[in-house]
Amino acid sequence: MALSARIPTVYARRLGVLASTVALAALTSLVNAPVAQAAPPTPISASAARAYLATVTPRAEGSTSGYSRSLFPHWSTVSGSCNTRETVLKRDGRNVVTDANCASVSGSWYSEYDGATWTAAADLDIDHVVPLAEAWRSGANSWTTSKRQQFANDLTRPQLIAVTDVVNQAKGDQDPAEWLPSTTSYRCTYARMWVHVKQYWGLSMDSAEKTALVNVLNGC
Repeated sequence: MALSARIPTVYARRLGVLASTVALAALTSLVNAPVAQAAPPTPISASAARAYLATVTPRAEGSTSGYSRSLFPHWSTVSGSCNTRETVLKRDGRNVVTDANCASVSGSWYSEYDGATWTAAADLDIDHVVPLAEAWRSGANSWTTSKRQQFANDLTRPQLIAVTDVVNQAKGDQDPAEWLPSTTSYRCTYARMWVHVKQYWGLSMDSAEKTALVNVLNGC
């Protein structure tokens, strides 16, 4: 066969190899792409959290007598038709698209607590890092409803984060002595968030709660 007749065949084969290589590289890049992470406000540092805990005198936890979630009105309107839940979903997600009512209709969310990624907003809850019932038992029972509403919708402190709904429901109103994220690498951040919120809002801590926080933060 003449050389001129073989050139197109060889060229085509090389193009095929090149295309396969490019496709493999693209797939590898996709698999290794960084995962979008939730972005609540940055909590105080581990050293600042430890310093604060050193000043805390533990107090026995109060009761839930008289408690109701309705005493912590949420979700408040933030802007236009967007409320606090929708604002956190948009903040903590990636490529989030919202409709005319500010509801998230597409996007992806990485749950820091358990390492799961979701593409439907319905699979996520907005967790109150310091649960409302825990706040009630720690001093919020004496607050005005207006102050409890501010606490339940606090976007300035690291109090709200989008996480897997069933994980949030399993957490319930437990404190760090009873529950910590299954993603161990996030526990330091979670402890810092917890201390930050309790410090800012002047909420008490019981002995087991303080000990659990100290133990986590000593490893940070």
